[in-house]
Amino acid sequence: MVEFAKRPEITVETMGKVHNPSGEGVKAVSSQLQAKKNKIKEEKAAAAAEEDDHETKGLTEGSSKRNIQRKKTDGQVSGNFDSKNKKQGGSGKGQWKNDQLVSIDDDYKQPLDVNDPLYDEQEDNYILTADTENGNGGELRKVGYDPVDGKAIYGPMLTNSEFKVQLAECLKEYFDSCDADEVIRTLLELNCQEFHSDIIKKSISLAMDKGPRERELTSRLLTSLHPTPMSDKDMETGFEQLLDSLDDLCMDVPDAKSLVACFVARAVVDEVLPPAFLSEQNNTRPGDAVVEKALSLLNREHCTARLERIWGPGDGRPVDEIKKEMDHLLKEYLLSRELDEAARCVKELDAPHFHHELVKRGVNISMEIMDGNKTEDDLDAMAALFGFLVRNAIISEYQVQKGISRLHQRLPDMSLDIPAAAGLLAEFERLAREGGCLGNIPIKDNGSPKVEDDTKEAEK
Repeated sequence: MVEFAKRPEITVETMGKVHNPSGEGVKAVSSQLQAKKNKIKEEKAAAAAEEDDHETKGLTEGSSKRNIQRKKTDGQVSGNFDSKNKKQGGSGKGQWKNDQLVSIDDDYKQPLDVNDPLYDEQEDNYILTADTENGNGGELRKVGYDPVDGKAIYGPMLTNSEFKVQLAECLKEYFDSCDADEVIRTLLELNCQEFHSDIIKKSISLAMDKGPRERELTSRLLTSLHPTPMSDKDMETGFEQLLDSLDDLCMDVPDAKSLVACFVARAVVDEVLPPAFLSEQNNTRPGDAVVEKALSLLNREHCTARLERIWGPGDGRPVDEIKKEMDHLLKEYLLSRELDEAARCVKELDAPHFHHELVKRGVNISMEIMDGNKTEDDLDAMAALFGFLVRNAIISEYQVQKGISRLHQRLPDMSLDIPAAAGLLAEFERLAREGGCLGNIPIKDNGSPKVEDDTKEAEK
């Protein structure tokens, strides 16, 4: 028989079992698979042991022998302690795993104290906040020190857009409260010195949309902000930005150039801007209408006193000064008899709640004129003025009525200086009714309007 025929047939059952030529097959199982099966059996045994209550088994009372099943500390324990599973431990004697090597320089760096002699901000020991692209030339400014990270902080704490939003809210509150100290405190808290030049443009643009009072408050605010927290450079840069944006401002405010010129001239008088600023702008902007008007305002006689009142009588000044302005415009009207100019002056007063004082003073001035030949003409002219103002909705009929009521109350005192005061007041009241500025409500002798009760009128 051929020799190879005596050999057992090699099958899947006998593959790899060279040491078993008899052919009595044993399943070919790898050592890895067998280890895995043993591991599963051990885990099952460990789980069953954990379910046990670990009570002593097979003991009689008083016996010293005990069979205690101890709790496994690791499911992968095979009988010996495995150092590979130890946290942050070694992988055998004198060996370390690669993934357990920690670079102290890369992952953790002890923060340095700012008072440490070895502290150096140039060695990545700084934090950059908002960018300064729109700031003063992009210069970085140290604003503080972070003790947690051990690094210095450079740059503004807000972006330019965020700063403008906060600034607009602060200025609106200032127009209501007139508290410049609160504005300074807010700016110091924002800690964005790089954007302080934007305060000029923002405050003046908001003031131009409002009245003389807000413009006067803005001029006073700029005086309070200089030189701290706004430096000379911030002021000059801010006004330069304002002059560069005049084309956009004129689209919203037609007389923006005239108003900006007044702001610039007022800033020079208040010593917020140096006079050399206008000279430099005149050289770089030849023929600029704003710069030329500002120079003309500063070259007038008594320019300081005039520019202090550049925003007119309605800038929030005391009541005594408003009364003086009323006397000036009324006397000028009696000389010129120009209704449009008088109406413009009344608008500039910006005191609609105080128009009854204008009526009272106008009638009183007319009656005080000693020339008897022109007294009635002056009363007629004054009645024509108030009729013109009522028809153009500059003053109300109620203010005219209230002014005449106050004249009736002061009639005994007026009669001492003007004996014919009662007759002149009655004549003015008749002219005012004819001019349509007094209304249909009659005036009592004691000065209070006669208002008939609806119930009495119904009974009649």
